[in-house]
Amino acid sequence: MRHRSHGDGRFQPEELASCGPDCVFELDVLIFHPNNVHLGRNVYVGHRSILKGYHDNVMRIGEETWIGQNCFFHSAGGLTIGERVGVGPGVIILTSTHAERGRAFAPLSMPIEIAPVTIDAEVNLGVGSIVLPGVRIGRGAMIGAGSVVTRDVPAYAIVAGNPARVLGERPERAP
Repeated sequence: MRHRSHGDGRFQPEELASCGPDCVFELDVLIFHPNNVHLGRNVYVGHRSILKGYHDNVMRIGEETWIGQNCFFHSAGGLTIGERVGVGPGVIILTSTHAERGRAFAPLSMPIEIAPVTIDAEVNLGVGSIVLPGVRIGRGAMIGAGSVVTRDVPAYAIVAGNPARVLGERPERAP
């Protein structure tokens, strides 16, 4: 039986479903299934980041979004990131997980459950934070470094911890 590889992730910008002007891809960025990855204008993708597009769903990253180095985004369930989002180094965004079925299974035999992730405009994701499948992060929210986001975050909320909890609220407009 032959197994099919996902490829090595090397890409050319013209292979992307869409890529706005002035996008920057630092050294060793990998993009899998680039035909299902859409980038707005002026998106920055830091060194060694992996955008794991998926054959069956779409990844959309809005204009003027900054993605730090060593990030991992997975879009099996669909991933939408709004405009002017700041993503710190080492952030992980997942849209799939192995389903829990009540007894131990070898990981490869466990069914996969997928759910979309949506990150609205002007969100800041702190260094090393993790966003799990099915989460929506509201506009202007701030996610603390190292946080694990397991449920929806309201607009302009400040959250931190594992699991992430609301600690306060940001003003909707800067003074």
